[in-house]
Amino acid sequence: MRIAFYAPMKPLDHANPSGDVVIARSIASWLQQRGHHLVTASRIRARWIYWKPGLLAAALLERRRLVRLLRRAPVDLWFTSHCYYKAPDIIGPAVCRRLRIPYVIFQGSYATKYRRRWQTRPGFLLNRTALTAARLLITNRRHDLVDLRRLVARERLLYVRPGIATDRFRFHTHARQELRRRWQAGDRPVLLSAAMFRADVKSRGIAAVIESCLRLHKRGHDFLLVIAGDGVERDRLQRLAARLPAGMVRFTGRLDPEEMARFYSAGDLFVFPGFRESLGMVFLEAQSCGLPVVAYDNGGIPEVVAAGRTGILCPLDDAAAFDRAVAGLLEDPVRRRAMGRQAAAHIREHHDMGKNYRQMETALCALTDQRQGQEERS
Repeated sequence: MRIAFYAPMKPLDHANPSGDVVIARSIASWLQQRGHHLVTASRIRARWIYWKPGLLAAALLERRRLVRLLRRAPVDLWFTSHCYYKAPDIIGPAVCRRLRIPYVIFQGSYATKYRRRWQTRPGFLLNRTALTAARLLITNRRHDLVDLRRLVARERLLYVRPGIATDRFRFHTHARQELRRRWQAGDRPVLLSAAMFRADVKSRGIAAVIESCLRLHKRGHDFLLVIAGDGVERDRLQRLAARLPAGMVRFTGRLDPEEMARFYSAGDLFVFPGFRESLGMVFLEAQSCGLPVVAYDNGGIPEVVAAGRTGILCPLDDAAAFDRAVAGLLEDPVRRRAMGRQAAAHIREHHDMGKNYRQMETALCALTDQRQGQEERS
């Protein structure tokens, strides 16, 4: 298939990739590995586009350009990755309507509460227009599936379990030895956490981990906390971490995606609350490398962490329960390692990208076959 691929929130090569960009990249890469040809439809970022007249005008001109381009070099379908009220796709539906090609959205989100505020109502309406125009809506979040069922017929919906390339995220013995030696971990259990240090729930989550570790240290627990990430909140987080004894916490800075498997391999437990986490790719990655998880039971985290088997999910904002979960796994290395083994097996059974995305590929091929059949009959 020839596929026009568009990510309204951020282009695939954006310098600061979020979880949604990581997912979009993984889909694009997987489709290309399967032999499909991807065309980058547009690089226009649609974040709050309805309050940016200049960008809105550019998007309207982009529609014309793409209609001309795709008439000369036709594609079989249009694939938009992530579409919601903040970044609605205002390009794809119009182009597909003109060219009569199937329009597909992956990870579309629908929430009626945004129609009540004047600041978000335009985004709600534009997003709803895109969602209702899609021939197929693919989601990897069950709560989005429930919301989308209020808007479109069930036959236009497909749930695909979130997945990662499990061959990339596996345990590395040599990396564990090397990094633990570099970190001077000794025989201490190593707690890992990772996030972008943005001024939002990501840095709030890292701060919550540090505060939990401060409380655990005061109660006599010994460990090494290693945090990966960087951003505008780094100085504040480092000042907070400085309240721990010297040598008890390390910041690695931002790690390239290729380094993350090595990072996870050096740890014993992955801790991150995941406030309002839509899915949390880090939870998939850490488990795939054999780490049990401690997080809050909210958002999409329960879809990727098997509570009680591959990690412990605590009631949202219950810091005491979070502390108890971390302390319990620090004190019980046998249970911790058993949960880590279960985590790696769970991800390979349920969240292997290659297995899960084949379901999506089958649905996309069915759409193009249906279109070709209609053209032959007309």
